[in-house]
Amino acid sequence: MPVHVVTDSVSSLPPDMVRAYDIDVVSLYVNDGDTHQADVEIDPDPFYRRLADLTHLPTSSQPSVESFVTTFTDAASRGLEVVGVFISEKMSGTVETARMAAGLVRESLPDAVIEIVDSGSNSMQEGFAALAAAKAAQAGESVERCIQAARETSRRTRYLFTPHSLEYLRRGGRIGTASALLGQLLQVRPILTVTNGQTATFAKVRTQGRALAEMARQFGDDVREYGLRQVVVHYIADRPTAERFAEERIEPIVGEKVRVLPVSAVVGVHVGPAVAVVYETEREFVA
Repeated sequence: MPVHVVTDSVSSLPPDMVRAYDIDVVSLYVNDGDTHQADVEIDPDPFYRRLADLTHLPTSSQPSVESFVTTFTDAASRGLEVVGVFISEKMSGTVETARMAAGLVRESLPDAVIEIVDSGSNSMQEGFAALAAAKAAQAGESVERCIQAARETSRRTRYLFTPHSLEYLRRGGRIGTASALLGQLLQVRPILTVTNGQTATFAKVRTQGRALAEMARQFGDDVREYGLRQVVVHYIADRPTAERFAEERIEPIVGEKVRVLPVSAVVGVHVGPAVAVVYETEREFVA
């Protein structure tokens, strides 16, 4: 049976990729006072401009069980097997909710095949895994091969980002093992990454310029050692810096134009202004 791929809005996949690979996107939500807005309906740039006011940070919430049930049921009723690739379960309850929904769908459709994959990350590191599964699905591969493609891609990706401040991560409780930096906020500009499904410290430098230079250096080293399949530059609330970073530091390594993409508003709530590079290499990283 054909395979259909589902992901969540935190993957930050741009609409053209979603359409090209026929991916269903289940939305998380941003909660701001009395408003409860779907992540997929938020224009990131105006939203990010509002994040400058630290006196009141919006919160986020995961998709409902019902939204997953609807998406899975629609696919299964059309004779499709489903592979869901979602945000790290250490960052959100989305994976567990998807598993619960899959169980409910199987009660009414016993033959439904619904497999859930924890991407171990978010943003385009998650997005690359979902894309890998979707490309395998378009090529007519089995559910097992689509899952394998997603997991292999996750092992070949790196996500490096430098936030303007750790304050957003601290307030949102998403700081993970980077918490050791909190006592040094005035002394360092951290470079963070995602390790074992949660935010971790990659390096500590003194300025944003040095942070961007170090991220580009690591990217270049990885490309030379492991090759390159794809790369994007991400931003939250700081597109000009991200565009300069892409043009001046990443594109000379790649040798072509690099796409600059906003991160999901749900991620922006928890990270605050930041610049990132996310990439997949040809070969798996050696620890």
